[in-house]
Amino acid sequence: MKATGIVRRIDDLGRVVIPKEIRRTMRIREGDPLEIFTDNDGEVIFKKYSPIGELANFSAQYAEVLYKVSGCPVIVCDRDSVVTAAGIPKKEVLERRITPMLEDLMERRAVYGRTGASGESLLFPVEGFDKAAFAAASIISAGDVCGAVICFSDGREKAGDAEIKLITAAANFLGKQMEE
Repeated sequence: MKATGIVRRIDDLGRVVIPKEIRRTMRIREGDPLEIFTDNDGEVIFKKYSPIGELANFSAQYAEVLYKVSGCPVIVCDRDSVVTAAGIPKKEVLERRITPMLEDLMERRAVYGRTGASGESLLFPVEGFDKAAFAAASIISAGDVCGAVICFSDGREKAGDAEIKLITAAANFLGKQMEE
């Protein structure tokens, strides 16, 4: 842990304000769930809660199956970073932050499929990872955007209906799993 030098007081309702600079740096938005941890030294630690992280093993198995069926490398991410990957060396993408481009796609609850048209704006979903997405779909659970399922090209320039439907079905299935 590193000290920020910022001190806040608890109000009469037990609330404390997390400074804007920290919220921006840690990508904490209004309404985001935070998990609270304590230790024996009296420390209180807030950690962003990731519902997709709770399904990490399940989503890893699902990504592996998608990779085997489609032949396209697959990643599953929450609203901040990559949770699991299949068909890509995990050390290249795991726990890397997602890009603002992917955040925007998720906020719009959109489905993306590469068209292969000249001048098309490509979706690069992971910071520091130079591969463009082939297809992507937002994971929505109980009306909230929780993450995305993304596949990368296996050499084809255009995502077909089958790939888009496969990724959309995966996102919908993971969203339903989180509701249970």
